[in-house]
Amino acid sequence: MTTVLDAPEQIEMFRYKTLLRGLRLETQGLQMSRGRSCYSIVKNEFGLKGSKQKVYDQFKLMLEQVDERAL
Repeated sequence: MTTVLDAPEQIEMFRYKTLLRGLRLETQGLQMSRGRSCYSIVKNEFGLKGSKQKVYDQFKLMLEQVDERAL
């Protein structure tokens, strides 16, 4: 089954969840792409500070709070 994300909010949330998965990979020592790291993108866009693990925890909490409000 295919899901179509056509609303701007859905596309934005998909991007954030992809960044979260990439950040999780980076905390484990892997790279998601050759470009900028998900760590640097998240820190830059959301103003988070700390190590990769701390940024991952803060970003995950932010996304969970947004998902709760959407329901």
